[in-house]
Order: sequence, then structure tokens, then C-alpha cells
Amino acid sequence: MGSIDVAIPNYNYGRYLRACVQSVLAQDVDRLRVLIVDNASTDDSAQIARELAAADPRVELRLRSKNLGPHASFNEGIDWASADYFLILCSDDLLAPGALRRAATIMDENPEIAMTYGRDVQVRGNSPPAEIAEQPERPMWRRLAGRSFIEGFCRLGVFQLPGPSLIVRTSAQKQVGYYRPELPHSDDYDVWLRMATVGDVAELDCIQAMIREHGQNRSSEIRARQVMHIRETEAAARCFFAHEGAALPGAAGLKRLALRGLAERAYWAALSGLIRGERGMGELLAYAFRLRPVAALIPPVGYLLHRPDTSARIKSTIAGWTKFSRRRA
Repeated sequence: MGSIDVAIPNYNYGRYLRACVQSVLAQDVDRLRVLIVDNASTDDSAQIARELAAADPRVELRLRSKNLGPHASFNEGIDWASADYFLILCSDDLLAPGALRRAATIMDENPEIAMTYGRDVQVRGNSPPAEIAEQPERPMWRRLAGRSFIEGFCRLGVFQLPGPSLIVRTSAQKQVGYYRPELPHSDDYDVWLRMATVGDVAELDCIQAMIREHGQNRSSEIRARQVMHIRETEAAARCFFAHEGAALPGAAGLKRLALRGLAERAYWAALSGLIRGERGMGELLAYAFRLRPVAALIPPVGYLLHRPDTSARIKSTIAGWTKFSRRRA
């Protein structure tokens, strides 16, 4: 099996760092290295990182005295990586047992695959991760041609994949290059699109990662984050099509499809919020109509047919509307 490098950027997440690193070191991989990049944390992160490195020679450290921002950490990891495969794992997330071997085995056997991803489970706040059922050693998986992966994003205006599960071929990562600082919150979307220009994508039908959810509880905060995320996704799409994506056959049509997908995503998010009785939906609707004015006259029903989570979202919306109605009664 190929070698694997894992870079772990960290800033003030000392309370999670040990568990994150241990979830990597416990992987059944012979040739494995871990790089902890601490971005001048003010908590006990640096001390924990030193203890981890002292206890295991596979752990290397970059302990900064000055905070250079997260992109510098991501890109330092790319420069450092020399193994066959590579993962950037944020220090509040964890790998599922066997995740690296499952991904590496598929890429070993399929050299045209540039990246893999799987499913995730959430970890709430500071809670310890729940026990994960043993995952298959050789899970079912499907191949997505790079072009199809890009088109899927454009059609929906969103990626429905967990970033911490995304393990890439290092040579492909080196080819597409760094995370872009001009995309402070959607830089990963841009990188994933660029990766799909140099190879195919494997979607694994198994749990590959555990993602810590620090989410807000108030619906107004959730909606504000959603508006911001859609706008950041638009920035990633425009950036991609202004650079590497511009060389794709039919790039102009793909860009129009992406902006349409974002508009229709915003439309249905706003409608869902209105049904639930949430405030602040005007901004989402205005955004949708700005990108796709025809949506003001014709509801984009076709969008729902492409989302695999449509049924679950409709059930959730109905449940929210029922709860809201009962409160008003």
C-alpha cells in the first residue's frame, strides 16, 4: 500500500488536538507521517504537540511564533507532503478507523483517481466521539469522472461531501497547487474543483471521518451563516472559472450552470425558511432573483430533482412548519 502524509493545522484547539492526532496514528498504515502546524496558539496546543511528537517519531512539528493565517498552514502542508497520498485534517476533527487504508487501496488500484471521500458522523461540541460500527475493509464505491464531479457541483451550487474525509493523490495536489487566500471560507471548494480537472473522484460508501459540530442554536444565526456560505460558494465558483476552469470545454456554460444552481439553492432555502416562519428570508430571495430573475416567475422545481437529500429536506421543512403552526395556534 502507498505511503500517506497527514497535515494537521491547529489554532487554539489543544483540547481536541490529542484525540485528532491519535485517530491518525491508530490507522493501520505502515508508512505514515503526521505534521502538526500550530499557528501561534495561545492555549496549551504547543505543549500537547511536543508531547505527541516525543511519544511517536512519526509526528513532526511546525510551531509558529506568529499567526500567519490558516492558508499558510494548509499550503505548508502541501509543500511538506512527499508520500503517495495526502490529507489535511483540521485538529477538531477525527479519522474513522481504517479510513486511510480504504482510500489508499482504491487509489493504489486505480491510478486515474485523484481524490476520494466517504461519509461522516458528527461529534457535538466538546462531547467525545460516539463508537463507530466497524466499516468494511473494501467498501462499495463509485467513480465520478472529474467532469461529472464539476458538473454536479455546478448543478446544485454546493458540495455534499465531508472535507475531513477527503484523501488525495499527492502528485495531483502538487499539480493543482495551493489554497487561495482570496477565498477565506470557500478555498476548499476551489481546490476540489481544481483536483477534478486532473483526475477522477471516488465516493466510498462507508464512514471515513468524524466532524466536530460547533453550530449555533438560534435559527437566525443558522440562516445568517447559510446566506454567507452561499455567497462564499459563489466566490469559489467565480474564482475557479476565472482560472483553471476557464480551460474546460464549455466553461462558459458550466459557469452559467453554477450561478443558476446557486440561485436555485438560495430560492429553496428561503422558501423553507418562510414555511418555518423564520425571519430574514428577503436577503436570500433577493440573492436568488439577482442571479436568476426568472425564478421570481417560475419556481425552479427541477433543482429538487437533482438533490439526493430532497426527500429528507421536505420532511424536515414540514416538521418545522408544523411546529411553527402549533406555536402560533
